[in-house]
Amino acid sequence: MTDSLKTAEDTSVVSGLEDKTLLIADDDRPFLTRLTRAMETRGFQVTPVESVAEGLAAIRQSTPSFAIIDMRLADGNGLDIISELKALRPDSRGIILTGYGNIATAVTAVKLGAFDYLAKPADADEIYNALMAIQHDKTELPENPMSADRVRWEHIQRIYELCGRNVSETARRLNMHRRTLQRILAKRAPR
Repeated sequence: MTDSLKTAEDTSVVSGLEDKTLLIADDDRPFLTRLTRAMETRGFQVTPVESVAEGLAAIRQSTPSFAIIDMRLADGNGLDIISELKALRPDSRGIILTGYGNIATAVTAVKLGAFDYLAKPADADEIYNALMAIQHDKTELPENPMSADRVRWEHIQRIYELCGRNVSETARRLNMHRRTLQRILAKRAPR
């Protein structure tokens, strides 16, 4: 790619690569140690911390260009670190890691400034690739995405199949009344 063809986004990624300071916040000490070593071998200057308080203090002292933050830390929520990092350095890239992933927390993490959201266990290569990815690497929005009703229906069908087509067990796992589930299953799939 020639210099004249670089987009503003590509330029910000290139400038971010010059400053390879990285904050890692995780209260799982063995994981923190392994990830710190793995990122140091990839050329990062790593500051490892084990709590929200340590993470906030570290970014206020020297704001890194990258961050890998566990969602749940012993003293609070890692999203507090992400939002503070984005306030201090808007061009920073933060990745949220969690073993308790769901769509709501992923959306919240991205709204607060996380660049990506990975479920644990994630290995160092996955994390590195997420940190270094450019927006173009992300999946494009589909032309005709499924409706929320269709997504819900597909989820119910999947759980129903996993429960061996047992209506009572499926209703229990979905925390829904059995008759309500039967009515949903009797209908055609929404568009």
